Amino acid sequence: MKKIKIILLSYLLSLVACSQNIPAEEISGTVNKKTEANSIGNTLVHNLKLFQINVWQEGTSVSGGYDAIVNEIVRSDADFVFLSEVRNYNNVDFTNKLVQSLQSKGLTYYSFRSDDSGILSRYPIIENASVYPVANDHGSVYKLVTQIDGQRIAAYTCHLDYTHYACYLPRGYSGTNWSKLPNGPETNVTKISEMNLASYRDEAITAFIDDANTEKNNGAIVFLGGDFNEPSMFDWTNTTANLYDHNGVVYNWDTTKLLNNAGFKDSYRMIYPSAVTHPGFTFPSDNPAKSPNQLSWTPDADERERIDYIFFTPSPKLTLKSSSIVGYNKSIVKNIRTIENTQDPFIPPMAIWPSDHKGLLSTFELVTQKTATPHKP
Repeated sequence: MKKIKIILLSYLLSLVACSQNIPAEEISGTVNKKTEANSIGNTLVHNLKLFQINVWQEGTSVSGGYDAIVNEIVRSDADFVFLSEVRNYNNVDFTNKLVQSLQSKGLTYYSFRSDDSGILSRYPIIENASVYPVANDHGSVYKLVTQIDGQRIAAYTCHLDYTHYACYLPRGYSGTNWSKLPNGPETNVTKISEMNLASYRDEAITAFIDDANTEKNNGAIVFLGGDFNEPSMFDWTNTTANLYDHNGVVYNWDTTKLLNNAGFKDSYRMIYPSAVTHPGFTFPSDNPAKSPNQLSWTPDADERERIDYIFFTPSPKLTLKSSSIVGYNKSIVKNIRTIENTQDPFIPPMAIWPSDHKGLLSTFELVTQKTATPHKP
């Protein structure tokens, strides 16, 4: 009986597709979407989910890692997926590979070829661009543009420069070669700033802000997800100065400061403003498939940081509903697997976890005006 119902439903959907000149595969995609827009008067209320994940060399670092990436995307039910550490090994387009794998599970996503970072969308892509092309492994920013019932959406993905990781200096480690500093922790804020700005992270974010401002002027709602390889200005404050081996340092980290000054909002800190009760650490995540020394770079220091983010532009049409950490509620602290004794909300892995980072899942409510034809498959 179930098979008969499925066949009948597919037939009816095909008839609808033919009558509206919409490809049948695009129409059928709506069946697989768990949450559709709710109609209220002349408006539609959409539940939008955004998922950020560092895929750790495309899942190759963990046995079964690629399948785990696919399964976590399916489980997330995300409308936009932001990917860091896209390598396109053996000249295989990684995001297209994901699109095909997700299609085999009945989910329709769209993407385009990119390097270093990548992005998937449940909505057809109108435009895409390389905003900050990767060069010498110093980071990247890509953009796609889509529409949701006439509302322009610009979604950006980034994986920022991993070099000059200046937050290691106060912990007594080099931010360039990861070795232990011979004179102990460096807490001089001027020296920390000099190292941090020697990276290309601020250049990449400046390029993003310039492009995003154009999109905002065109009426777009903007999202940015990525592995920033840099802490947040909201996480190194007076309240955390003596925690997590900050060694008294208070610093407004540059990329998040640039974004904050430009009006962008941090989805996790908007829900959980306290970096003490909700530190939201995403690196280094525990992963039982690896030993602690394969996950951590500072065996004698607490290097836990929140470096994976989802930012957005405030809009009367957009409401942030929730934000959760995806991954184990354990991190590596001084080379020891440590349970996080915090109030952070965790979504545990389904089975295998593919990364040395934790992911981030943020949910928004988007209100749009009804249009004559749907834009979503």
